[in-house]
Amino acid sequence: MNILATSLGGLDLLASAVLILDAEGRIAYANAAAESLLDSSFKVMQNQRLSELFMSGERLDQIFQQALQRQFDQKREDLALERVGRLPLQVNVTVTPLDDTEHPVLIELRENVQQLKLDREERQLGQTQANKELIRNLAHEIKNPLGGIRGAAQLLELELPGQGLKDLREYTQVIIKESDRLQTLVDRLLAPHRRPQIVGDVNIHEVFERVRSLIVAEFPQGLSITRDYDLSLPEFRGDKEQLIQAVLNIAHNAAQALAERIEHRDAELIFRTRIARSVTIAKVRYRLALDLHIIDNGPGIPADLRERMFYPLVSGRDGGSGLGLTLAQTFIQQHSGVIECESRPGYTDFRILIALP
Repeated sequence: MNILATSLGGLDLLASAVLILDAEGRIAYANAAAESLLDSSFKVMQNQRLSELFMSGERLDQIFQQALQRQFDQKREDLALERVGRLPLQVNVTVTPLDDTEHPVLIELRENVQQLKLDREERQLGQTQANKELIRNLAHEIKNPLGGIRGAAQLLELELPGQGLKDLREYTQVIIKESDRLQTLVDRLLAPHRRPQIVGDVNIHEVFERVRSLIVAEFPQGLSITRDYDLSLPEFRGDKEQLIQAVLNIAHNAAQALAERIEHRDAELIFRTRIARSVTIAKVRYRLALDLHIIDNGPGIPADLRERMFYPLVSGRDGGSGLGLTLAQTFIQQHSGVIECESRPGYTDFRILIALP
């Protein structure tokens, strides 16, 4: 057994990844958090140079050499460490020289949560923009032939004799009705891109109260809605109807996910409003933002759906259109905002951030 690992076993209790390097920069010790972060066991990493674990380890080598030469007492730096076949590891690196000639350098790695968040938002914004273009083009491509199909079915129905062809008339009605259904879907896809914003002064609590009344009307029994409002929040400029629709889409999805708890009469939604300070949205820093939460105690969102749930036509519910969250994200982004989600069994929190001027 590695003597160093035995003597430093207490470091396994730390949440941050800790590695101790020898005078050649090879890994002499790695705690449990380091094994988890680097997705490799200590036995595999032992005696490997830390910089060789990554495609972009040159900076780690430079900092290690500076530590050997005692150019600093402690150094902190944010790094993106690239790995083969995986996303870059965004970490905050703390390097500390040690008074040990055999093991002279300690390195602590912490995942850079803020950078991960920014990268996720950037991917989300890029995907939303691509979705907009795809939806707009696809909807127009569907819309034109759809009108022709419906018109042809109507003309065909007019040509049918009144008697003896009831079945054929039923077929033309199916074509017309299905064409209308697809037309409604296309109109919903185009809705956020077609109607201009109607901007006015908005009280966010009026938005939440409107949504609350709609949810209570549809789910009058078995579902409680807790209001946790900060009544000091200021009014802001926005499109009230768009915001109602965005909040309603999220809350309605949550209520539908609570079906089993509603039957047991212990379903709960929480509407929470707060102010957030020093918020970054789409790489822009804002001094203040509305911090809005829609929280439910449902089963949670499956892990394989979380990265895709804002994509159009992706639904976790049988019979769902897969447009509710897409439209909500679009409407919130049009208000210089973003929707985030944290979910686990028994707790799902949709967080809406809207920048304030």
